[in-house]
Amino acid sequence: MTALYLKALAAIAASLAVLMAGAWLVQQRTGNSGWVDTIWTFSLGLVGVGSALWPLEGATPNARQWLVAALVAIWSLRLGVHIAIRSAGISDDPRYADFAREWGTDSPRRMFIFLQNQGLGSIPLAFAIFVAAHVPGDGLRPADYLGGLILLTGIVGEALADTQLRAFRTDPANKGRVCDVGLWRWSRHPNYFFEWFGWLAYPVIGISSGDPLTYPWGFAALLGPVFMYWILVYVTGIPPLEQQMLRSRGDRYLDYQSRTSPFFPWPP
Repeated sequence: MTALYLKALAAIAASLAVLMAGAWLVQQRTGNSGWVDTIWTFSLGLVGVGSALWPLEGATPNARQWLVAALVAIWSLRLGVHIAIRSAGISDDPRYADFAREWGTDSPRRMFIFLQNQGLGSIPLAFAIFVAAHVPGDGLRPADYLGGLILLTGIVGEALADTQLRAFRTDPANKGRVCDVGLWRWSRHPNYFFEWFGWLAYPVIGISSGDPLTYPWGFAALLGPVFMYWILVYVTGIPPLEQQMLRSRGDRYLDYQSRTSPFFPWPP
């Protein structure tokens, strides 16, 4: 069993490396780094679906594998299409543009390394999907339905946050203002929070059983929410976005920061 899981892990790593190399080619050709996040989302969705349906010892995918694969596909399509529409309307993503200015003439090489690191950081996410989908047993359990509900809640919450932000920005009366309505009144990044929340589905599915120690691989599903939290809160999510917002909104965003939770929804 260990050899099979390590083989799947190697396939996940190789697939993400190739797909993120493709993202680099698109970014270099178009000059619009906004497509990077689009391709990353679809890439992780593709690898996640493949991981969920990965056959073990020749067995056909069971109901749990199909459920997890469907959830991953829904997540990837919703978020990927949203980012693609946003990317089509801009010339470049301000966060990546800042990196390019900082790197100067070495930008192409540094961007390739950056995207390969992004693919490397996505391996735990895809592996969390894999171990959750391959919990022993064919029938669906209450934990599987609960995991599905958690992921769907995350998808709906993130979509609602994106819709509220888009409506705020398209209103000419809000030009230059900071969105602090709806979910954005309770969190500076409710879309990121719900994105992270959805990844809690995989440990719920992977660990919840009569005796979790009978399937120790299930604990690897914790890598999903742990790494997603780290990426969003400390790496490519909140830090560069808030730096860009401080430059563009100044004191208005400082005021928003002073009264609004950075991640977890909380009353102002």
